[in-house]
This record gives sequence, structure tokens and C-alpha cells, in this order.
Amino acid sequence: MKVSLVLPSAYGMRGDIRSTLNLATALAERHEVEVISIRRQKEKPFFPVDQRVALRSVVDARPGVRHLLPRGQVGTEVALWRLLRGLRSDVLITTRPALSVQAARHAPRETLRIAREWGRPAVPAPVRKFYPRLDAVVTATESAREEWARLVEDGPPVHAVPDALPGGLWPRSRMDNRIVAAGGRWVPGKGYDRLIRAFAIVADKRPDWRLRLYGGGPEERRLRALVRELDLHNHVYFMGTTPDLAGEFAKASIVASTSRSEDLGMTILEAMGCGVPVVAFDGARGPIEFVATGYNGVLVPEGQEDLFAAAVLALIDDERRRRSLAAGALDTTARHSSVVVGEQWEKLISELR
Repeated sequence: MKVSLVLPSAYGMRGDIRSTLNLATALAERHEVEVISIRRQKEKPFFPVDQRVALRSVVDARPGVRHLLPRGQVGTEVALWRLLRGLRSDVLITTRPALSVQAARHAPRETLRIAREWGRPAVPAPVRKFYPRLDAVVTATESAREEWARLVEDGPPVHAVPDALPGGLWPRSRMDNRIVAAGGRWVPGKGYDRLIRAFAIVADKRPDWRLRLYGGGPEERRLRALVRELDLHNHVYFMGTTPDLAGEFAKASIVASTSRSEDLGMTILEAMGCGVPVVAFDGARGPIEFVATGYNGVLVPEGQEDLFAAAVLALIDDERRRRSLAAGALDTTARHSSVVVGEQWEKLISELR
């Protein structure tokens, strides 16, 4: 069976890209799998691509590369249309509503067409109009499945299959480093500013603990200014980007998530896969889907930075509780193993075909 997974770009540092590449690797155990990147902006993808997974791009947007298509959106849409019309795959999995709409319109009917969804569509009208032509919608969580089922109530069936974590051996935290870590894109919605403010309270009471921030993005200058303003230059460290976030999380004893907006939860799952408990605000979808207070981490009421700091301090001062939550975190990620998730996708595809 040949499976094609389509991303707007496979070269960025996003949770949906990471999740899609993990799924591609899981399916490549027994099938011919390719990842199609609509745009290619870099020489190499940020995340590693398994050697069994073919990777190709539609529009090469690297600097200095001669472009065969007109620049801009029109050229990209034409290239996508050509790709879909000529696709010869048994299964097509698209990863954004805009891509799924085009797959519904132009992909061969004999190809099984599945929309993989994480968030809500920005414009629901095209989804309602064209998604009935698809064979299925697959979400990562049960609450998202219910939401999408309401949105496409006259459309294809909606299923929930969790995100897959990479296979192989995972690094394990020893839970003895005095480090709190956080990772992801440095954009306003991720709320790193309120994490820094909360950690100012932590550093005041436990000055031997450090906060490590992994990632990059447009908020870096503002976040560095906030660290200077709060005099945290000896307590908060900007670690830059890394494709091995799990390896860095394994050096921490607590992972923090302060996202204001919807979050895929991949960083949370990767932290738990390393046996690290997570402290998170309960306002974003990702954390509330995976973090259970007293089992694998702590959920804090949205926006309460003082309570967030108090939750971190409580774990700092209670190593026994940290280790208990770490055990729950490892148990949580068992159902996200590449083997388990790959089998769920294979079963679903078999039923749909």
C-alpha cells in the first residue's frame, strides 16, 4: 500500500510537522510512504526524516533556486492542483483544512482521502461544502473528534487516533537536575512571557533552580528584554532550537506549558515520554487533553501566574511527588507509541477501504 502525507511545509519547527513525520515513520514499517511538502524553504528539514520515508516538494522556495512556476500563491495552487490530479497513491492524508479541501476537489476518487485535523478551521464554509467528498476526518483527541463531528455532521465519518511519538529508545530523566524546561515556537500565543514572570517568583524562593527555554521565533527580543527587566539573567537561559527536544527535556525535572491558545500537545507528550511531569495552564486544548493533576502533572487555572509559580515550587520541594507524577507521565505516553498508533491507522484504513 502506498501512503502519501501532505504538509504545507515539512521543513519547519511545528508540532503538526513533528507528528506527521512520526506517523510516516510508523506506517513505513509495512508500507510505501512518502511525505509531500508543498513548499521547500530550506536545504534540510528541521526534524529528521526516516530513511524509509520518501520526501519530495512541490514548490522549491529556497533562496537562489530557479523557480519553474510563477512566484506567489497562484503558482503554489497550480502546483498543488497538478500534484493531486496526478497522484497515484492508495491513501492520501492531508494535514490542513486548505489542503483537505483541495484534496476533496481534485484527488482521484479511487484514492482514499483522509483529513488529519488538530485545530479548528479558520473558514468553516469550504469545509462544510467540500469535506463530504472525503472518506474520513481523523482528529488527535476525542474532544476534537466531537467538535469536528458537529462541524461536518453531513459529511464523512470522524475518528480519533492519537499522535504518535517516535519509536526507539527514549532518554529518561533522572529527576535530580534543578531545571525547569519549556520548548516550542516563541510566539505570543505560547505565553512564554507569563512563564518568565512566574519563574521570577520561583527564582526568588529557590535561586538554585534554572529555567531553560528551547525554540526560536519573533518573540525572542521581547522575552530577553523581560528577563533583563526582572533581573533573571542568571536564572533563565535561551537555549535555541533543537531537533532533539526530548533529549533536552530528559535533563529537566519539570516541564512547563503556558500556552494561551490551542496547542497540539506534542511537547507535552515528548516531556512525558522522558518521564518528566508537566505543569500547565488549563486554558489551551493540548494541556487539558493530556495533563491530569495528581497523575502525570499539574493543571493550573488559566492566567493565574502566582498559582503557576506555586505549583512549580510545590514540585520542587517534593521530590517524591515529582517521581510519582513522572511514573504517571510514562504510563500516559504508552498509548502514543509508534507501534500502537501505527496499528490504529492501519486498522482504520482497512475499514475505510
